Amino acid sequence: MKTAPYSIENFIGLYEKSFRENWDLTCLTYYPTGEQLTYGQFAERIAKMHMLLESIGIKPGDKVAICGKDTIPWVTAFMGTVTYGAVIVPILSDFNPADVAHIVNHSDADLFLVDNAIWEHIDCSSLLNVKGVITLDKQEVMYEQEGMELQRDMRLLDRRFNDKYPHGFKPTDVKYVRRDNDEVHEINYTSGTTGFSKGVMLTGENLSGNVCFALYVKIHYRTSRTLAILPLAHAYGQAFDMLSPLAAGSHIYLLGKTPSPKVLLKALHDVRPSVLLCVPLVLEKIYRNQILPMISKGAIRWTLMVPFLDDFIYSKIRKKLIEAFGGEFEEIIVGGAALNKEVEEFLHKIKFPFMVGYGMTECGPLISYTPWKEFIPGSCGRILPTMEVMSLSEDPGQPGEICVKGSNVMKGYYKNPEATALVLDDKGWLKTGDMGTVSDDDTIFLRGRSKTMILSSSGQNIYPEEIEAKLNNMPFVAESLVVERGGKLVGLVYPDFEALDNMGITSEQEQEETMEKIRKDLNAIVAPYEQITKIILQPQEFEKTPKRSIKRFLYTN
Repeated sequence: MKTAPYSIENFIGLYEKSFRENWDLTCLTYYPTGEQLTYGQFAERIAKMHMLLESIGIKPGDKVAICGKDTIPWVTAFMGTVTYGAVIVPILSDFNPADVAHIVNHSDADLFLVDNAIWEHIDCSSLLNVKGVITLDKQEVMYEQEGMELQRDMRLLDRRFNDKYPHGFKPTDVKYVRRDNDEVHEINYTSGTTGFSKGVMLTGENLSGNVCFALYVKIHYRTSRTLAILPLAHAYGQAFDMLSPLAAGSHIYLLGKTPSPKVLLKALHDVRPSVLLCVPLVLEKIYRNQILPMISKGAIRWTLMVPFLDDFIYSKIRKKLIEAFGGEFEEIIVGGAALNKEVEEFLHKIKFPFMVGYGMTECGPLISYTPWKEFIPGSCGRILPTMEVMSLSEDPGQPGEICVKGSNVMKGYYKNPEATALVLDDKGWLKTGDMGTVSDDDTIFLRGRSKTMILSSSGQNIYPEEIEAKLNNMPFVAESLVVERGGKLVGLVYPDFEALDNMGITSEQEQEETMEKIRKDLNAIVAPYEQITKIILQPQEFEKTPKRSIKRFLYTN
């Protein structure tokens, strides 16, 4: 491991320092309503939450579960919990009620903070250990154990706070407990494509490792702006749309709406973020719906074949695309899944400021990152300075399972030593489950998941993700999965029904004939052992995780 050019600070101490130093700066804005808080006002709300947790009897190291939409109360609950010294258990609001209840129980949560709309679908009797349940949006006590006085504690909170700070809450009053960085600060339950949710134990070192790297490379900085469009309960959005900007003194805008293209483009125009985190689907939709039709037109298509004129057209497209994303960002960081190769190559060709990173919840989440000007298409960046990487391949030129170790690697899975032992060895190496290669400068090139790799009858390794990337670029294909059925490769396709309708392809027979032509076109550009035998149409979109990855396990049998 190389010596890092930055130090990893105490996780809780990062926020004590930031809230004091950035007291008068705007901290949070809830975009739908315009509600705003300064860092000072935010710190005051956190102080009130500390008083509430203390009155309930929550101690440092106890667990507090939260489940709700991305709102100011949600961010307050998260930061109030960790700066108090308790362990936060964020639960994705997309989980079904039975899973939410299971996670609350499995995590041994003492307190459950939840949106009212989610609580309405949870059976109170299914919660085994919690001392109480409080709604995030309405601040109402929905349940309390016998002998608890949550209702009274909530009612008297403002009076107790004013008694404690009769001259107002000031920067010098921001004093947080210091837990060691090697202690668990968060249990984050995964929502991966394999269908089994595990509680990832993240330490202060793991969380601070991500934040301090973001501050070092200036992903966020004092007075920068970020538009949080990813779920903050997910490690990716949490680390870089919340934890890092709060440590930097940035201004966070919480989108608070489903990021449809129309909603997102308006918010980007209004906020003009300094940096944007997104999943590949956002860029892929814009490329397919706006850029591809433009460059496919006759006159422009021919112009792009003429030297010098193509540079002029590309610069116009780049300028238009940059303005669509707000016009003031320094780079777009793409993560959560692989970016379509055609889209990536085009964006690189027009010099669009983007890069593709790599991470997983088990690393809180970041593993590799390279600034966009140094980014190599097809890669997912260089390993972080505080991390090491290797590929388990006998031949350096062939893909092997990527393994990592270092500051960001989790402590293990909560109450699941068997699952921990399968991925984490006694030397600290974490098996990521991703297949790829590593260059001499520690740049990672991924090929696919080890669990999805298919071994052909001729002994060839088939990575379905690579075939899917080509299939998704075909006309009338919205999204796809390539699976093995009866020893043959089959393409499951959810069609672009709007495009089919626009071309008058409406009958089932016409759609099947169109897909057969697509199958033949695909087979002409893939290796013989990657060819698919048929396409099966899917009437509905594939079910996805909150980061928009298809839940592959639902369709592989």
